[in-house]
Amino acid sequence: MQAGYSSVSRRGFLGTAAAATVMGASQALGVAQVRSAAEKLNIAGVGVGGQGAHDLAQFAEHNIVALCDVDSAYAGQTFERYGRARRYADYRRMLDEQQDIDAVVIATPDHTHACIALAAMQAGKHVYCEKPLTHSVAEARQLTEAARKYKVATQMGNQGQASEQTRRLCELVAHGAIGPVREVHVWTDRPSNGLFNEYWPQGVDRPSDAPSVPATLDWDLWLGPAPARPYHPAYAPFRWRGWWDFGTGALGDIGCHSFDPVFRALKLGHPESVEASSTRVNKETFPLASMVTYHFPAREGMPPVKVVWYDGGLRPPRPAELEPCREMGATGALLVGDDGKILSGREADGSRYYVIPKERAEEVGDPPRTLPRSVGHYNEWIEACKGGQPAGSNFDWAGPLTEVVLLGNVALRPELREELTTKKLLWDGANMRFTNSEAANAFLQREYRAGDW
Repeated sequence: MQAGYSSVSRRGFLGTAAAATVMGASQALGVAQVRSAAEKLNIAGVGVGGQGAHDLAQFAEHNIVALCDVDSAYAGQTFERYGRARRYADYRRMLDEQQDIDAVVIATPDHTHACIALAAMQAGKHVYCEKPLTHSVAEARQLTEAARKYKVATQMGNQGQASEQTRRLCELVAHGAIGPVREVHVWTDRPSNGLFNEYWPQGVDRPSDAPSVPATLDWDLWLGPAPARPYHPAYAPFRWRGWWDFGTGALGDIGCHSFDPVFRALKLGHPESVEASSTRVNKETFPLASMVTYHFPAREGMPPVKVVWYDGGLRPPRPAELEPCREMGATGALLVGDDGKILSGREADGSRYYVIPKERAEEVGDPPRTLPRSVGHYNEWIEACKGGQPAGSNFDWAGPLTEVVLLGNVALRPELREELTTKKLLWDGANMRFTNSEAANAFLQREYRAGDW
């Protein structure tokens, strides 16, 4: 651990949200410079080997001035592609030493998102952060409030929020295509697919061996605020997602994508309760498969709705209205209304939402396009950085969405398994606490290991 940077200690991080609430957004301390529409931004990337490389490529017409990654081998191709950018292993050094940065793109493992994003906002930088926005519920609330305080442009990396499909779902629901919606099912095949672990391991124990740390990797920086443990390729560079200390499992990985259109169409906010069931769980990794059920109250003329999440290849029963030979798909969503259903799937013209049964779809027809279309997920953020409208998944939207997603992971905690066989968790969103389980409240935020991160 290297000291002396303008970094964020656990105490400092947890205090930021309270300070932001008291001060209010009008008293922002660090406001990023607003560029003219024609100017190029100076962009830095943190975590640039995998998804970060893809994200940066979307901004290649701008000035990529700094690259930060704790693994110089994994990030090697990105370092070479942007040869003029200064290179760092520690984001804190980058923010301290390089003053020409306008905006930061963050695509590190989930457990470091919050610390890096907050430090960048405190430094007055616009922030693009991959999904899920944070590792814990409390961090999501804190980043939402910090973004208001520092008045920077933000965007979470759930790219589908800008899509035509998301807007069509919203317009179908608003048009009354299936009547009032009372139930939603969302599913994914991650983390595994049949007998083959296609994505990352879950339901496994910690490795017992301790191979040498590669010379190209700063393992201490990779761990960041997470509890210390020996290096192992079971964690880095990619397979970290299924481990409680580093990732957020299948729900954290896909939920911010799959829930987003549903939340927009149904105008969902805080749930009233959350409960979960799963295959066997342990204190190291998420289960092989799980189901999480949220109950949301009535809002804006819409009735209460139940939302059920499935992962690990689980999915809801096949709708009776679905024609023979038509697939539900390995991933998807099903909205159940009083007058029909909306199912996501792949058609000849690509992925979209369609009404079933066929007779209802013919009756509904093609609802009018009433919502403005996006200039593109990445362009939304660039325009916001230059003083335009907030991006579609800015932290005022992405923070609350992430909170709800990660509530499901609290309900999956192995430490709560016995308690939650007798009740569901009741959620007070305004006060960010469960009203019937102090044990569950302990998992809304995590302890950072000693040091500044």
